[in-house]
Order: sequence, then structure tokens, then C-alpha cells
Amino acid sequence: MDALLIAIAFLFGLLAQQLRLPPLVGFLLAGFALQAMGKEGGEALRTVADLGVTLLLFSIGLKLRVRSLMRPEIWAGTTLHAGFVILLFAPILYGLSFLVSSVTGIEWRTVFLLAFALSFSSTVFAVKSLSENGDLGAMHGRVAIGILVMQDIIAVLFLTFSTGKIPSAWALAAIPVLLLARPVFGWIVSRSGHGELLSLCGLFMALVIGAKAFDVVGLKADLGALFIGVLVGTHPRASELKKSLNYITDLLLVGFFLQIGLEGALTWQGLGWAALMILLLPLKSVAFFGLLTRFRLRARTSWMAAASLSTYSEFGLIVMALGVAQGWIGAEWLVAVAIALSLSFLLAAPLNRRAEELYDPISDSLKKWETAGRHRDDLPVLENGERVAIFGMGRVGLAVYHAMETRFPGQVIGFDRDPVAVQEHRDLERNVMLADATDSDFWEKVCPRDDLDLAVLAMPTHSANVHAVETLKRHDFHGVVAVAGKYPEDIRELRRMGVDTAFNLYAHAGSTFAGHVINVFGQQRPDLVREWRGPLDGGD
Repeated sequence: MDALLIAIAFLFGLLAQQLRLPPLVGFLLAGFALQAMGKEGGEALRTVADLGVTLLLFSIGLKLRVRSLMRPEIWAGTTLHAGFVILLFAPILYGLSFLVSSVTGIEWRTVFLLAFALSFSSTVFAVKSLSENGDLGAMHGRVAIGILVMQDIIAVLFLTFSTGKIPSAWALAAIPVLLLARPVFGWIVSRSGHGELLSLCGLFMALVIGAKAFDVVGLKADLGALFIGVLVGTHPRASELKKSLNYITDLLLVGFFLQIGLEGALTWQGLGWAALMILLLPLKSVAFFGLLTRFRLRARTSWMAAASLSTYSEFGLIVMALGVAQGWIGAEWLVAVAIALSLSFLLAAPLNRRAEELYDPISDSLKKWETAGRHRDDLPVLENGERVAIFGMGRVGLAVYHAMETRFPGQVIGFDRDPVAVQEHRDLERNVMLADATDSDFWEKVCPRDDLDLAVLAMPTHSANVHAVETLKRHDFHGVVAVAGKYPEDIRELRRMGVDTAFNLYAHAGSTFAGHVINVFGQQRPDLVREWRGPLDGGD
């Protein structure tokens, strides 16, 4: 990328952030602006974009549990939704085609390919949006990611077999070999330290062992990165490995969003068809909501997941590009889908930012769509007499839990939104249950009864804590709210929001450690302590 691309991307991203929109909206608009200025992305930008998507899929694999894909709401929900969208969109698009003289007589094969491309949702957008909102670990985030992975697998299979590029015989041997090599991958990660070598290890795993190996044997490179991520994801340092790649991935994905804008040449015909596709987008969202509630997910979970999936997909562009290359469809449709994709991002970004806020006023109406029974991982958990709640049972939350339980025995409960983590805590006989601090349904039941006197928000991401504070304010929580933050600007934002106390983990870690050192030193060398204190305060 040249200097102009970087400058325009930064300025538009900064402007979007000041308007409280995700920076990716700014990057998309930057791509359109550069395209209007006559700029082209070129091979370098395309390479950067491809690397970003590959690393993103590797990161998804690090957090993905294959068992989750076997749940009915994931595999059946994805399949049924794709079939519904294709059967609904195809006749509508076919009928509309007669209104446009230049495409009169469009073939049904073309229409079904177009509807198939529009059935996908953007993995890149959803992951970025969920991450920025701190919702990747929430129930609706896990459901959305599972559906997206299933969609990606369907797209990869379609691309593989529709081109006639059948995987080589080596592909049958490659996957078992990689599975057997899993302990070796773990050994490599364990010995890669904690600095730049760990980040390089992640790049090696994703781009060489995963993407390149799959490409060599005739499989999709991105699928290889996802596969290796799943294999390494069970390693104890998988979370640290993912964090070491976060900034690299985010930076490379800037190229992806710029590329989307640069490739969507704005024509009146393309804009017209893109606008019609955007008008169809709510039907896609409603279908997600309806199907997920059929699988016993709560209305709120279904609403939030559907909001994350309310876009068109970069894989749809790839499908359309294949159709153009094979002569199945005209190039004008590729442009129309590119514009529709970009517009769906622009519309979905503020929707996702305010999804919880939009849900609250219509929650009673949406709950009428819920089915009898509850999903085992989607229960709105209520505490049983406890007065202190810690949300986020990671290292910080666990330390707070132990300190509070010692001081107020029997009055403390911990909440986490990761079912696996909750079960691990319960196996150790800790009073920890499944719940999400950003869940409106949870606070609707807790706040009117004033059950909790203290809520400690110790979730790992600042955005999740902010989201939780906003939810507490909307439901008039009367207890004390304490929040942990990592950076001074985080603490300032939390204090502006009116929390009772915001604790800077990094700033106070040194003073806490110093206090511990002083206590130990005083016990070991009391003579020196007396000697040092003498000139200052006259001795003991």
C-alpha cells in the first residue's frame, strides 16, 4: 500500500471512531473515496487482504470447539437458512430482472447462483464487530461464529467442486498426518516464548503449515488455516497465541476493507441492483431470528446473533467471481454484489453497536416467538441469595472472588459466559454459574428485586465491560458497580459513565506488589526496616 492509501484509510477510520462507529466503516468509505479518485488496489493490497482473512480464520480456529458445530442450531440452522434464502430470493430476483432491460431473459441458473452468493454472511465483519463489542465469548457470539464457520465450509466445498479442481490424492493423507503431528505443534508453541517469536510461530502455523500445506494438496488455503487453528486451539497457550496475532490481523484486515471499496465500481445500474439486494437483507435477518428461536434459543440471543449475521459476505463475492470466470453470469452482477456487500457493512455496523439498546423496547414482542423449553447453554441464571456478583471469572475475577468469599462467606457468586470455564469452576466447588453481564434478560429479573448490592465487572475486554455498564444503567441497577480496566483512557471513560469505582490493573499492580514486598522484607529483616525508618520518623 502506498502513502495515500494509508493516509486516507487512517483519516476515515479516525473519523468513524470519533462518530462512535467501528473503524471498519471508515475503511470501507476510504476504499470508495480512493476508487472515486481513480486509485486501484493492486496485487500488493490484494495480498495483504488475503493474509488478513487467512489469519482471521486461524484465530477463529484457536477458539473454535468442533463439538459446537455438531449442535442442531449450527449445522441445521445454517443449512435451513441457506435453503430458505435461495428459495425466497431466487424468484424475487428473477421477477425483478424483467424490470431492467439490460438483463431481460436472465437464466434461472444465474438467479440461483446469485441467491446462493447472497445467502452467506460476512465472517470478517461479524468477528470484528463482536470483538469490538466484547461479545465473542457471549452465547450469541458463539452461535454466530459457528454458523459462519459452517457457511465457510459450504462455500469452500462449492468452490472446490464447481471448478472441477478435485483435491489430490495427497489430500487424503495430509489431514491424518496433521492430526498425528498435533503434539509436535504443541511442543513448538510451548517453546516459542512470550514475545515476537510467539507471533512468528502463529504466522508459521497459519500461513505455512495450514494455508500452504492445504494449497499444495489441492485444498482451500483458508480452510487449512482454520484447521490448524482448531488443532492448536486446545493448547494451554492458545489464548496467548491468539492475542499475539490480534494487532497483526487487525492491521492486515484494513487491506481487506479497502479492497472491498476499491473493487465496487459505482454505476447507476450497479447501485440500483445493490439497493434492491439491501431491501432483501431484512428477510435474511428475520429468517435467522425465526430459525434460532425454533432451536430453543432466547429471543435476545437470536436477535443479537441475527444482527451479527445481517450482512452479505466476502465469500459471496468469491462465488460471483467464479461464476463470471466460468461464464455462468455477467460481470455486472459481480459489481452489484460488491456494492451491496459494502452497503450491508455500512448499515450493519451501527445496528450491531446498538443491538442491545434496540432490543429492550421490543423485547416483549420478540419473546412471543420463543419456543417452549430452554437451550442448555442459554439459561438466564438467577443467583440464590448472594449479594456480591463477579462477572468474568478469569485471573482477575477469580482473585476478586476468593478475596470477597473470604470476607463475605456465602454471599458471593461468580458469573462467566463460557460454559467450559463455568464447568471447570464448578468442578472445583466454586459458586460460579452461566450468565452474561450484557444480557438484558438477566438484569430484568435481578434489578427490580434489588438482589445484588455489588457488581464487579472483571471481563477481559474493555468493550465488554462498557457494554455491561450501559446495560446496568438502562435497567436502573441500584447497587455498587466496580470495574477493572487496563489503560488510563479506559478508566476515564468508565468514570464518565458514572461507575462507583474503576480500578486500573496495570497502575495498581506495581503498588500492590510493592506492598507485598515490604511485608515480606519487614518479616525477614526487621532490623534493617527499623534502621531505615529511623532518620525519617524517629524510629519506632
